[in-house]
Amino acid sequence: MTLNVAVQMDPIERINVRGDSTLALLLEAQARGHRLSYYTPDKLAMASDGVFAAVRPLTVRDQVGDHFTLGEAKRTALSSFDVVLMRQDPPFDLNYITATHLLERIHPKTLVVNDPAAVRNAPEKMFVTEFPQLMPPTLITRDLTEIKAFRAEHGDIVMKPLYGHGGGGVFRLTRDDLNFGSLYDLFAATFREPWVIQKFLPAVRDGDKRIILVDGEYAGAVNRVPADDDLRSNMVRGGAPKETDLTPREREICQTIGPALRERGLIFVGIDVIGGLLTEINVTSPTGIRAIKNFGGPDGAAMIWDRIEAKRPG
Repeated sequence: MTLNVAVQMDPIERINVRGDSTLALLLEAQARGHRLSYYTPDKLAMASDGVFAAVRPLTVRDQVGDHFTLGEAKRTALSSFDVVLMRQDPPFDLNYITATHLLERIHPKTLVVNDPAAVRNAPEKMFVTEFPQLMPPTLITRDLTEIKAFRAEHGDIVMKPLYGHGGGGVFRLTRDDLNFGSLYDLFAATFREPWVIQKFLPAVRDGDKRIILVDGEYAGAVNRVPADDDLRSNMVRGGAPKETDLTPREREICQTIGPALRERGLIFVGIDVIGGLLTEINVTSPTGIRAIKNFGGPDGAAMIWDRIEAKRPG
């Protein structure tokens, strides 16, 4: 079986070779004999006769400082590919949404991973609210009265932008924090959309667990422990990856949301769990598969390609 695979991603020269999940996917695809091509989202174009991109043949290596080789760019119909990996990083903005609309024109004849319509309709901090029984107390609003009432009820809270990513713009506010008014003004001036307000979970000091699901099935986990001087556990913000196992509660979470992921065509998903409570369902460009494998866990890249090949036989 040989598949013709294109990857839509941010500039490949900028990735962190040791930790990048997209590179892991590309290395596994190449090892299986699939043909790789690469383009960045700004190379997308739609005309009356289809969706195109200036794609370049790609070869990858697991070598820091020399991890890729690109061929000459050629305008190519994306419908000519068997698979397109949509692996650009957030922010989940109008540019991202537009890309999902364009890729929706070729899916599912060309299998887009993850399903672009499902990605568009399941932003990580909104999709998760379909499972309130699994979550900490959460409010989505920009209304000051609502936020004050939520804070009065729950005390310590976390405020973060609804479409933020990588831990950016995440703030903890204690019950008596005098910065509340200033932070509200800052958010109001910076973000047009509502924000996420959640009850602060002290268990975050023990880690924010990233759990990978492949086609709705458990595919490994890594615990991300924040630095002593930071609230955020994201590895790009200094969080340290630690080996971990699932608790019964975390297995229950996976079993509860798995069918919804399969139904939506979300093959590669990363969920975040703190103290047994689900905080996010990441569907845009999830990470974590290399860290999990490094700790002796499942090979997420191999599991993802097993599912892609089953859905898209050559």
